[in-house]
Amino acid sequence: METKIPVRNAEMKVVDTITGVSLPHNKPGEICIRGDQLMKGYLNDPQATAQTIDKDGWLHTGDIGFVDDDDEIFIVDRLKELIKFKGYQVAPAELEALLISHPFIEDVAVVAMKDEIAGEVPVVFVVRSEGSQLTEDDVTSCINKQVVHYKRIKMVFFTDSIPKAPSGKILRKDLRARLANGLMNKS
Repeated sequence: METKIPVRNAEMKVVDTITGVSLPHNKPGEICIRGDQLMKGYLNDPQATAQTIDKDGWLHTGDIGFVDDDDEIFIVDRLKELIKFKGYQVAPAELEALLISHPFIEDVAVVAMKDEIAGEVPVVFVVRSEGSQLTEDDVTSCINKQVVHYKRIKMVFFTDSIPKAPSGKILRKDLRARLANGLMNKS
């Protein structure tokens, strides 16, 4: 088991989100921390405590990240944001990083859309660069040739803006609500 010391009197490890097995350097998984200075649990809520702190005292942060070869910690996504496609996990931030490099994409957000067969599929909201005639095929071919089959974008929705919090964080719940309410068109 590989553990790190991120701050004095605390340990950290990165675990596979399905098996809970500790992962080596450069492999993304859930960041877990343990130490005397951490919370003991949620007040009067043993169920929430049990979901967050395991029997060995590891607090499961819900952050997806990895430790590189220089022992630096990188947080790349949130566990609750992961898209579950037929048992595979897809990190929206990974797809967004690939798409935002496209010269005709100004902004982008990837979210899960419910699917009867796969459970969830990744879909993307795209803000075109000014004057761009970017099409759905342009977007899907850009990403789909760079990723494995389960990370492929299933639908593209063009929008004028991506909803964000004042901190700049993408408000994925707003985008999922648009999908659920049928408020999106693909034009």
